[in-house]
Amino acid sequence: MGDYSGGSAAAAAAALIVFAFFIFIFAVIGYVISAFFLMKIFDKAGVQGKWRAWVPIYNFMVFAKLGDVSPWVMLGAILVSGVLNQVPVLGWIIALLPVAVGALAAWRVGQKLQKETPWVILYVLLGLVWLGILAFDKSRWNTNVPPAPWAANGFLADRTVWQGVPVQASAAPGGYTPPAGYQPPAPPAGYQPPAPPAPPAPPADTEPPTTEPPSAPEPPRS
Repeated sequence: MGDYSGGSAAAAAAALIVFAFFIFIFAVIGYVISAFFLMKIFDKAGVQGKWRAWVPIYNFMVFAKLGDVSPWVMLGAILVSGVLNQVPVLGWIIALLPVAVGALAAWRVGQKLQKETPWVILYVLLGLVWLGILAFDKSRWNTNVPPAPWAANGFLADRTVWQGVPVQASAAPGGYTPPAGYQPPAPPAGYQPPAPPAPPAPPADTEPPTTEPPSAPEPPRS
């Protein structure tokens, strides 16, 4: 009986190790894919240094900056979630903090890549798919969007300036400032810029002004 119990425990331990190994492999693959997608999005935004997309935690801090959210709020949410996610009852709510902060940043990043607000739902449910679409579609980075609702005040506002990361409109009074030497991505093949609008036609009843030659001076009277 003891040998049987010992064999069952060893088999269960081996199965657990194999399961943990596969979970680890899938986690690594998922991280590599997400970092690659982030690298493509950072390139669209004008971020210098592809390495920024591959550093854990820091890459999502850069993502938060591009989404007009303070990167230190993102860092705090990740740390608090990692430390307190095992708290009874409230643990699962605390674990959602990075998701909530990331959703705010994703909403703003999506706006700058011509995505409507409902796209943020895809980020919350299938973040990897959201990153892949924005990384490889033909959207181009646009900073001419209204400031974030929290840009004027509040702890979410981003006022951090990092060399190599463009300063967003909500972080500096001068507006969006690309890094020195930044070259915007080339437009897609076959892209034709829109034609300028035609000047408005004058009203039909408008007549051109007439000019009369000046009259000759009268001769002096004798």
